Amino acid sequence: MAETPTTPRTYRVKSFGCQMNVYDGERMGELLAEQGLSPAADGADADVVVLNTCHIREKAVDRVYSDIGRLRRDDGTTPMIAVAGCVAQAEGEEIMARAPSVKMVVGPQAYHRLPDMLTRADAGERVTDTDMPANTKFDALPARRRSGPTAFLTVQEGCDKFCTYCVVPYTRGAEISRPHADLLVEARRLVEAGAKEITLLGQNVNAWAGENAKGQATGLDGLIRDLAAMPDLLRIRYTTSHPNDMTDGLIAAHGDVEKLMPFLHLPVQSGSDPILRAMNRSHTVESYLRVLDRVRAVRPDIALSGDFIVGFPGESEADFAATLSLIDTVGYAQAFSFKYSSRPGTPAATMADHIAPEVMDERLQRLQAAVNRDQYAFNQASVGRVCDVLVERRGKLPGQWLGKSPWLQSVHIIKDSGEDFAVGDIATVEMVQAGPNSLTGRIVA
Repeated sequence: MAETPTTPRTYRVKSFGCQMNVYDGERMGELLAEQGLSPAADGADADVVVLNTCHIREKAVDRVYSDIGRLRRDDGTTPMIAVAGCVAQAEGEEIMARAPSVKMVVGPQAYHRLPDMLTRADAGERVTDTDMPANTKFDALPARRRSGPTAFLTVQEGCDKFCTYCVVPYTRGAEISRPHADLLVEARRLVEAGAKEITLLGQNVNAWAGENAKGQATGLDGLIRDLAAMPDLLRIRYTTSHPNDMTDGLIAAHGDVEKLMPFLHLPVQSGSDPILRAMNRSHTVESYLRVLDRVRAVRPDIALSGDFIVGFPGESEADFAATLSLIDTVGYAQAFSFKYSSRPGTPAATMADHIAPEVMDERLQRLQAAVNRDQYAFNQASVGRVCDVLVERRGKLPGQWLGKSPWLQSVHIIKDSGEDFAVGDIATVEMVQAGPNSLTGRIVA
């Protein structure tokens, strides 16, 4: 049996995929720090490496094995490797069989048990934990002690929507909402640790529901209003939303909660009703547009973002043209677009009429040209606007800082003179130049 190491060790958590994985990766790092491990220096080998994986895209499993192989050192040794996240949940036994260098496999609902798994791995065991206990991991996680100016806070996990292309219901489980009181405690700790902006996370974040401090049933809008009462929390965002969970209260919050930023990421996936039905999206193009109209009515300057899948099985050229028409109608400030990726075990994987790769490639190029056009137009329309920018870090050039506008635009801040400012400050900036992906602004106050 191997001896338990007594010298201080280092760790690295490498997260892939969504913002929830980023949050999970941060929490796993905090768990390891509680065990006395330190973050590895840039460019240095870590003693313990956690690969926090995403299972959404095609070849996700192949990427995991490639990353495992790259961890082998020149002398033939490897660090202590843990595979976490959604690939671990879906492929745990196979990973253990194929990759002897992996000592731990832990699913996204069980990573709070990582310290115990590490102890067992140090003793020579190979440990797998892909249980899905209901809402227990957050109670076991350490308190938040440090934060940058922006922070993620997972409020909801899992999905009950069962879109036919998606593995999330199988890897993350059913929808659960974290208790209201727990979220306020964690948010306060993040603010005390330096966070000025918090982004609320969930697979369907606007499905969050709970009871507030008065014992009253409330939805995400109620949680946002309670968070907005924290004096030192300056900005609130949330992602990712489902069109069917945009309640009257949440829409109203966009109009009357000043700290809720004017940005809404609301995935639609397709502009064709037949494709939406095949995807089991449970909304139509018309109902989606009605939601956007209602949000714009209470917050006319809101920036809209969406997700699109091209090449879903059975998508005709007319279906794709309908998606381009929807993009033209909405005018997205940002959008994320992907080629359909067949995921084993999902209903779409067994559908007929899969689209040829070269057709998907060509459609994706056309779609991205359309959304890039609109993103650039949105940025250009911001030139001359004066707004508050949250300073997130220094830029590469002397006197340059980087931050985010209320509309989630990246802003390169030029400071000519006057008092200096620091990461986490709010700078009043006039936008003077627009690029396809960012803006340049000058300090005005």
